[in-house]
Amino acid sequence: RFRQRGDGKDLDEAIEHHRAALQLRPTGHPNRSASLNNLASALSTRFEQRGDGKDLGEAIQHHRVALQLMPDGHPNRLFSLNNLAFALLTRFGQRDDGKDLDEAIQHHHVALQLWPEGHPGRSTSLNNLTSALSRFERRGDGKDLDEAIQHFRVALQLQPEGHPDHLTSLNNLASALHTQFEQRGDWEEDLDEAIEHFRVALQLRPAGHPDRSASLNNLASALSTRFEKRGDGNDLDEAIEHFRLALQLRPAGHPDRSASLNNLASALSTRFEQRGDGKDLDEAVEHFRAALQLRPAGHPDRSASLNNLTSALSTRFEQRGDEEDLDEAIQHFRLALQLRPENHPLLNNLANALKSRFEQQGDGKDLDEAVQHSGVVLQLMSEDHPYRSSLLNNLASALKMRFEQRGDGKDLDDAIQHLRAALQLTPEANSHPDRLSLLNNLASVLLMRFKHQGDEESQDVDEAIQHFRDALQLTPESHPLHPSSLNNLASALSVRFEQQGDGKDLDEAIQHLRAALQLMPEGHPLRSSSLNNLASALSVRFSQRGDGRDLDEAIEHHRVALQLRSSGHPDRPSSLNNLASALSVRFLQRGDGNDLDEAIKHCRVALQLRPEGHPVRPFSLNNLASALLVRFSQRGDGNDLDEAIKHYRVALQLKPSGHPDRPSSLINLASALSVRFEQRGDGKDLDEAIQLSSIVAEQSLVHPIHLRARGILAKTQLALWRSQHTMQDLDHAMDHYRVAAQCAPAGLLRRLESSLQWVKDAEEYQHPSALDAYAQSLQLLDSHISLTSSVSSRHQARKHFPHDLSVNAASCALRQGDVCHAVELLEQGRALHWTQIARFRTLLDDLRSRDPRAEVLVKRFRDLSAMLDRPAQTSFDKGRSIPTVEAEAQRYRDLVEEWNKVVEEIRTFEGFSRFLLPPLFADLREAAREGPVVILIASKFSCDAIILLHMQSPVHLRLQITSEEIRDLVRRCFRHIRPDPGEYDTFEEIMRELWKKVIHPVVRELKRYARKDSRIWWCPTSLFTALPLHSAGEYERGSQVLSKFFVSSYTLSLLALIKARTYTKTTSGIKFAAIGQAAPDASFTALKPLDFVDSELDQIEKLLPKPPVLFTKLTSSESTKQQALRTLQDHQWFHLSCHGGQDLSKPFKSHFMMRDGPISLLDIINTDISGHEFAFLSISETARGDPSAPDEVIHLAAGLQFMGAKSVIGTLWSVLDNVTYDLVSAFYKEFCKDGTMDCTMAARALHKAVATLAKDKVPLEARAMFIHIGI
Repeated sequence: RFRQRGDGKDLDEAIEHHRAALQLRPTGHPNRSASLNNLASALSTRFEQRGDGKDLGEAIQHHRVALQLMPDGHPNRLFSLNNLAFALLTRFGQRDDGKDLDEAIQHHHVALQLWPEGHPGRSTSLNNLTSALSRFERRGDGKDLDEAIQHFRVALQLQPEGHPDHLTSLNNLASALHTQFEQRGDWEEDLDEAIEHFRVALQLRPAGHPDRSASLNNLASALSTRFEKRGDGNDLDEAIEHFRLALQLRPAGHPDRSASLNNLASALSTRFEQRGDGKDLDEAVEHFRAALQLRPAGHPDRSASLNNLTSALSTRFEQRGDEEDLDEAIQHFRLALQLRPENHPLLNNLANALKSRFEQQGDGKDLDEAVQHSGVVLQLMSEDHPYRSSLLNNLASALKMRFEQRGDGKDLDDAIQHLRAALQLTPEANSHPDRLSLLNNLASVLLMRFKHQGDEESQDVDEAIQHFRDALQLTPESHPLHPSSLNNLASALSVRFEQQGDGKDLDEAIQHLRAALQLMPEGHPLRSSSLNNLASALSVRFSQRGDGRDLDEAIEHHRVALQLRSSGHPDRPSSLNNLASALSVRFLQRGDGNDLDEAIKHCRVALQLRPEGHPVRPFSLNNLASALLVRFSQRGDGNDLDEAIKHYRVALQLKPSGHPDRPSSLINLASALSVRFEQRGDGKDLDEAIQLSSIVAEQSLVHPIHLRARGILAKTQLALWRSQHTMQDLDHAMDHYRVAAQCAPAGLLRRLESSLQWVKDAEEYQHPSALDAYAQSLQLLDSHISLTSSVSSRHQARKHFPHDLSVNAASCALRQGDVCHAVELLEQGRALHWTQIARFRTLLDDLRSRDPRAEVLVKRFRDLSAMLDRPAQTSFDKGRSIPTVEAEAQRYRDLVEEWNKVVEEIRTFEGFSRFLLPPLFADLREAAREGPVVILIASKFSCDAIILLHMQSPVHLRLQITSEEIRDLVRRCFRHIRPDPGEYDTFEEIMRELWKKVIHPVVRELKRYARKDSRIWWCPTSLFTALPLHSAGEYERGSQVLSKFFVSSYTLSLLALIKARTYTKTTSGIKFAAIGQAAPDASFTALKPLDFVDSELDQIEKLLPKPPVLFTKLTSSESTKQQALRTLQDHQWFHLSCHGGQDLSKPFKSHFMMRDGPISLLDIINTDISGHEFAFLSISETARGDPSAPDEVIHLAAGLQFMGAKSVIGTLWSVLDNVTYDLVSAFYKEFCKDGTMDCTMAARALHKAVATLAKDKVPLEARAMFIHIGI
């Protein structure tokens, strides 16, 4: 009747009668054991209702005596074993004494052995071994869990569908599988099977079944676990639905109602954490309160209910900031603690709540008490206690928090010591379930100490990364924590990158973040966080390398993350801030005001969502201030500037001394103050800016922020110079720039940007350090560009920096009187793309022949160079995933790093100390061995000519023309070539002005060093590259013309000319190919057919001497792309006559048009023509470069020269078909007139052929388009 109605009086009376019956059955009575069991069972039941441990202790005592009265062979011994085991398990649940658990399992094992194989009762004993699960959960020994599952599977087989205990076996097996998944995490099939069994069990308990609520609860718990693994919100919603139904089946008065309230509340809390709906959290708190009321004082689960309610209240406090929630939480924790012995782990829960209150209210007593409680629990536990590692971890957490607030390094050291000890208690060989969390916690604290002490503990960050790597290995891809492990490792790598500036760390971090994102598909609760992490890392990489694709992708991810964090979501302010920051950066790059306005709007909303007292309000203040400062710089509204400074000050106050982000706040405020000083001239602003920046500079010598501090100090010193004109201030400013440009941790891009600012200010204030600034900038630019993995991407990267850097550097050297250095700087800073390719094609036969020890080194250099000089491709070709492209880019950077190390080692050998270093003037003057080289420099600071002579000092001429006048000449020249309606100068008038202001002063000086009709070489730079220098003259009867004095050739760089002269001249067996394509296939192009191509090739064949020439001709029908490329590669002399195209936006796609498609400049680069001697390009615009980057000289003729062709004839603009035919005929008649072939005679032959056209009255602009490049 008690079991039906729950009236405790019935139970008390039953116990009284059982005691009386026992007294009537003294020792020796045959039924005494039955009475002992009956009394013990009734006492156990009363314990379950009232929680009086005396009842349970007495029950166990009676069960032991009863068992002793049933020796081996007794028919009831099995039942007595089970009764004692169940009572021991109950006491274990209350006191946590492992001895009770071990004894219970031992009795269940003995009971199982008493059932023979096949006996129907054996399945019951198999199911009783659920106690093995409890021991596994306590000690983590997988053998217990495996044994339990094995027994449950056998039991299920012995109790098929229809068996009265089939349901029990289903539930036991499902529970064990559920537990196995929760512990091991990588066997999802276990969880799916558990859910399947729980569903079947639920079906077997239809509406009205007394145990239906239990089945609903079991299924809901497993669905909750699967939600945590896969993030499918349907699982969580279904779990909550089942928990609600189970609660309805357990009305007021039901013994399990409190458990159902607790389960539903826990699931609602989880859903709140994922979706941010405050209604879920409020309902959870309500249910936890109701559960607590059903567990009054004395109830065994009251402390657990107090703990649950406390956790929900703590969460609500974190969301809404109501301190009453937190105070109530702590109050409940203290009550829960009073219900447990002093050494119970509940002390840790109170410690955690106290830590939370300390974070909000700042009362150090709370934090000290938290540390004290954690320490007390640890002291009360033995060295081998199974929970010792957990308690060490909790104490470390409290110490970590105290360090964060007070900065006492001892707390941090103690925390690391405790975590190391905890990790030693969970050896890798045991696969301890806590090892993963300990690895992560220790790594996190090591990272914190590294950030605090920097270089003093530089090994900490390496150790932290190693621990995170170990943690990642413990969470394979299918493990629910695998994405978290990827994110942790990525975070540590990002920290090391910020401190040490190694781009490999940043690239690996992004790689891991991409992998984590892929494991969080749409709908996953953590997808927004993963998107945010990846976007932040991409933003950092953009700031380092300047690739706009990283920034665009970051903004895209931030937008998606913001959409996933709708109004009310706890992380929405963070997403607003992150998106705003990225938009502000993009505005600075591209100038779209919409980006800036949107950024400020997001910053204001984020700040409103983080009221005063919010722990991350300083970051929102900082972001809004930064955006306002940017807007001020663009629109000049002083209100924006004042508001920015106000927010920066508040943010700084919220980051006290010792805060890891205080240096950035100091720098932000200093930057804004320096800007306001420049606007309003208040000396207080300037003094404060200098003071703040100096503090950061002194404290961050090996941190990337040191560069920014030096940059602001440079600006403030310049401001002082402008107001006081004290030379010392100007010197200090330039010194700050110098240090910033050498700050390795800041990365190449930031250093380059600082160096370029140094150039700008040194030039503006005419400081002598300008030359050093230029040299530093050219070196950093070369290093930055060299890390880009393809010629196309290098070209795009180069466009982000001043195109005139090298000519301005040369102009600076000339203004300082250093002509030789001007030549060196010019050569170092021009044609970077070609220089990069040439490095990877450098021969080292001389080194290998000199020193046998170098053979291995030479081989490695060649192997690495071959890998780096692979066929070029666009960085983001269609069809290739971003991770694939990034992996290739990282591999390229790794190869570059190794290649640089090999080069450094080569430089240690005698005679190779300057291997692949920028050439010295003594080397460059070799370009003038066969005749003077005239370098023309068009800089905004000055226009100059340098006459380079072989054995004499170079001659410097200051030209009486400005860069704007040269630009006007270029404009007029091309207007004539591509005539527009209206009146304009004749071509002769343009050439006359070019002669007067540029060429004539040079010729006047050249006459002192070179004979009439001798050869000279022009090496034009910047705007000069677009002018036909060789055609300059007065063009009046009896007047002076350049072609009457000298034979002109061009060289694109001095090194290219020097290299061309090292060739081995071919005197016999000359393989010459003439390739023509008059009419490409209409499916590839709509170009009109060329009328003279076939005649041109026939004329060449007629004029070439047979021997020594071995002639090959490809006609229009034969000239496919592949056939033409093979022919070009196999013939060291060739003539091309076809359509061509110069692609100014993508110059490496400039091409020769064959029958079935184009031969691009990239195709030429990837073809070996290193031994070629001569090329005639009878094609339009083959020697015209990109006007936006003239000093990179990227065109078809340049490609042939830089790739190895010694002598090249090309064209500056479009070619008239009939004029070309006449020129080609005249050229080859002159070139082959004595029956020999010498590529060094090509320039003279072209010179005379052009003169022949002049006699035939061909217009000057038509004759001027042909130029000779090379030897």
